[in-house]
Amino acid sequence: MFLPVKSAWAIVIPLAGSIADVMIIGGGIPGLATAVECALRGAQVTLLERTQCARAASWAAAGMLAPQAEGLPPGPLLDLALRSLNLYPLWVTKLESLSGLDAGYWPCGILAPVFADHLPHQHPPSWLSAAAIQQLQPGLSPQVAAGQWFPAEGQVDNRLLSAVLLAAAQQLKVRIHEGVEVQPLRLEQGQIRRLQTTAGEFQAGCYVLAAGAWSGGLLDLPITPRKGQMLALQAPEAPALRQVLFGEQVYLVPRRDGRILVGATNEAVGFTPGNTASGIQSLLAAALKLWPSLAEQTILELWWGFRPTTPDQAPILGQSPYRNLVLATGHYRNGILLAPITAQLIADWIQGQTPEPLLSAFRWDRF
Repeated sequence: MFLPVKSAWAIVIPLAGSIADVMIIGGGIPGLATAVECALRGAQVTLLERTQCARAASWAAAGMLAPQAEGLPPGPLLDLALRSLNLYPLWVTKLESLSGLDAGYWPCGILAPVFADHLPHQHPPSWLSAAAIQQLQPGLSPQVAAGQWFPAEGQVDNRLLSAVLLAAAQQLKVRIHEGVEVQPLRLEQGQIRRLQTTAGEFQAGCYVLAAGAWSGGLLDLPITPRKGQMLALQAPEAPALRQVLFGEQVYLVPRRDGRILVGATNEAVGFTPGNTASGIQSLLAAALKLWPSLAEQTILELWWGFRPTTPDQAPILGQSPYRNLVLATGHYRNGILLAPITAQLIADWIQGQTPEPLLSAFRWDRF
């Protein structure tokens, strides 16, 4: 049972506008996941999104679930990511049951090939040899000399997951307002008493900032956008790519419908939109070097998005400077991977449960 939020936070004086237990600012996958989790626990939830739900970094991602393939170093972020990965199967099952839709979860494994000229002189014996990695994934470049295999990792189709979360939120009566831009958050006696937006005032007992790369414009947080360009290819027949390839300069993510996603650039260009010739050229060159048979595939789509980046590339979770504001932002390139654990920990925090010790590593004031 969801504890009444207003008993855990300061009482809010009723004003004109929406009244809710929990108000989520941001409709990406972390925000939608948190809205669904709070609603499942009995809260009245309102979600505000500046454009369309799950259309920013969430829509533009590849949906990889790759804490170890990505090379996260030992420490709190890897611990958080592994816990979230372990939540994925049951979390997706719950969401699919609520929505009646398929989230495209596929624990297909991730292969991380390494070219001969980048092979460390000393590497663990668990690494695959050139012969073994070529057997696991035929068609790799002959320049691949070794690699690592992560069978427990994989992917979720981020666009399908977005639709599943949105449908689940609607099923749970979450009030969703799209096209609503929130003004910078204002402090009144140590808390937020109302949100000023382009659609008027909104009010709740507790607020969750989950606005991704735009969070820094609402609150003084060190979050900046990092642009990522991507493209999708379509094989003329069923692709021979059996698992995700996480290369040194590019990743290839095969979908069950025959598409192969290729990503991603990492650019400090602010909110500059659009695909560039140089960005797409660099992706295609790296992809063809890794898996040459892509040369005959058709380009289906180009797109870009903005990752919410912090100085240490780890999220900001939990406590904020305001006593009725909770933070769930700054996920960088792991927002989809961390969605289940973010939703769980933020809902626990709002309910007033004993804070998870791991959250102390992701405090807003660590910078």
